[in-house]
Amino acid sequence: MMHRLGIPEGNAAAFDVNASCLSFLTAIDLAAGRIAVGQSRVALVFSAEIASRALPWKDQPDVAALFGDGAAAVVLTVASEKDSTIRASVMRTYPSAYEACEIGAGGTRFDFQRQPAEFAAHTVFHMDGKELFRITHRHFPRFVDELLAAAGWSPADVDLVVPHQASPLALEHMIKQTGMPGARVVNIVARFGNQIAASIPTALDIAWAEGRITKGMRLLLLGTSAGVSFGGMAIEV
Repeated sequence: MMHRLGIPEGNAAAFDVNASCLSFLTAIDLAAGRIAVGQSRVALVFSAEIASRALPWKDQPDVAALFGDGAAAVVLTVASEKDSTIRASVMRTYPSAYEACEIGAGGTRFDFQRQPAEFAAHTVFHMDGKELFRITHRHFPRFVDELLAAAGWSPADVDLVVPHQASPLALEHMIKQTGMPGARVVNIVARFGNQIAASIPTALDIAWAEGRITKGMRLLLLGTSAGVSFGGMAIEV
């Protein structure tokens, strides 16, 4: 990407961030940290996903139907008093359910050249929805409270929630758990599906294009991912 954009040799650093559905928020957190300490002036964060290549249409067609392909990008730079700012960022992982959401193949256990059949058997996405629901139901409300406290906000201070579009049921559950009115939650899952790491930035872009985000608003970016991990960011526009 750096080469295609014509950025001169050695003028920037480029690296991957792999945190499943939370890759975008994790990358934003890392980029903002570099900018805050003066290591970077401008950062380009982009997420691109082709979920359609590893979906379990044979074994879990209901799960496969949840996903969509997509890509989105944002630019971060040093903020002035008039610019949007990140007020808080929180990430937490609950590894007891690490097998509940995964694509097993990675090349560590099975050599894809010497053990192609064993490797191929683990290249399809698998999800245990009941286990994910259990973990989320137990821990997510407290996680959101922690994020709000870090930002110094109350739930009433939040103007708009931009969540990871995991599934229609997951969004309904999140609304009930957090107590946020549905009208204040960006919901594009019926149109675009779960775009994995591209999900949150796509929802953010659509909300902006539709005029739902204006100067002075307070946003919560919320997500869940394999791990099981939760991520959230409080942003003042």
